[in-house]
Amino acid sequence: MRKMQSRAAAAASALSIALVCASALAAGNHGSHHGDGPSAIGEPGDAASVNRTIKVDMTDNMRFSPSDITVQAGETIRFVVRNAGKLRHEMVLGSEADLQAHYADMLKMPGMEHADPNAVTLEAGQSGEMLWRFTRGGRVAFGCLLPGHYDAGMRGQVSVR
Repeated sequence: MRKMQSRAAAAASALSIALVCASALAAGNHGSHHGDGPSAIGEPGDAASVNRTIKVDMTDNMRFSPSDITVQAGETIRFVVRNAGKLRHEMVLGSEADLQAHYADMLKMPGMEHADPNAVTLEAGQSGEMLWRFTRGGRVAFGCLLPGHYDAGMRGQVSVR
């Protein structure tokens, strides 16, 4: 009897720990390898090195304005992002493959939040900034990875020349 009680207590304890960990992952911030340093999409920018500012609006019609942005390789851009809608939106920079994979994760854990230099998440009516240095030519995708938004077309691209 005592063995059964010990096993039951151990199982309950393990379940409690698993639930706490799962809740923390689902609701908390999560990292991105893009925010950790240079990558194919660039690196976090330095405010003292900003070359120009680009304003981006996010709307409830699931669009970014502008959705096509052109920058020069080596430029540090200050994105001033405004949520002009009534829903929560975000702007996340990444490769197309990374955004799609991350979006699949967001569908599984919709409470996930971003605290990475390559992302800004905003409640309705809020504005925020993101500093990013585009280190090499090519295309960098961006999108709103909140469930339903990316699939509805809330995405764009930065052409780096």
